[in-house]
Amino acid sequence: MATQGRRPARRTGGATPARRGKAGAAQKPAAKSRTKANDKVVFDAPRSAPEEPRIFRLGAVPGATPGRWIDAWKQRMPHVRLELVAISAAGQRDALAELDAALIRLPLVDPTLHIIPLYDEVPVVVAGTDSHLLAVDELSTSDLVGEVVIVPDDDVLGLRELPGTVSPNFPALKTTADAIATAASGAGIVVVPMSLARLHHRKDADHRPLIDGPSSTVALVWPRDRTTDDVETFVGIVRGRTANSSR
Repeated sequence: MATQGRRPARRTGGATPARRGKAGAAQKPAAKSRTKANDKVVFDAPRSAPEEPRIFRLGAVPGATPGRWIDAWKQRMPHVRLELVAISAAGQRDALAELDAALIRLPLVDPTLHIIPLYDEVPVVVAGTDSHLLAVDELSTSDLVGEVVIVPDDDVLGLRELPGTVSPNFPALKTTADAIATAASGAGIVVVPMSLARLHHRKDADHRPLIDGPSSTVALVWPRDRTTDDVETFVGIVRGRTANSSR
């Protein structure tokens, strides 16, 4: 027969079973989206506005050392400049009117203020380098009997008289710096917190701890009616709280 030896003709319609399966899969209805028709996908969500630059004014009496707290503030609050303002111990209460907070010396009693005592300073005796008082590592008030004690007008210890000591025969000096300069000349001694002895350090004077002398307490204060977020942040830094700590 004429048809013998011929190859079967290729099918032109339909698909192989495997291809039918793929075609059938392609014809399945698409899965429904989990996003509802009314939901909107927002790709450009508004960001919170950056905080306005501002200044935090911190007062500090002579001898106070807020350096480590200021460094922590700069890292945690780079958008708020901290301005350190020097204030006197005598005028520390009045200075608070223009400050956010201040490092002051106690005593200070005022119910309108928050007062947090921070640390007590050791009192020291400052004398000229040739004074016999410097021959020992520490002193007591009994070692000062017969000594001329110079008390400047800006004294912060309330040290008007020590038993057995002698008052100077010259007019009162205005500042601690003047008193230490006079003590360096050998005209007497001065009793001050250690930080003030270091602040007014001279090559011709040295100091020794006065173990039973009056101490000076440094405290952080601010007005109760002005407890801002910035103040609370600084309080947290002083108390050692981290940025993630709760207040």
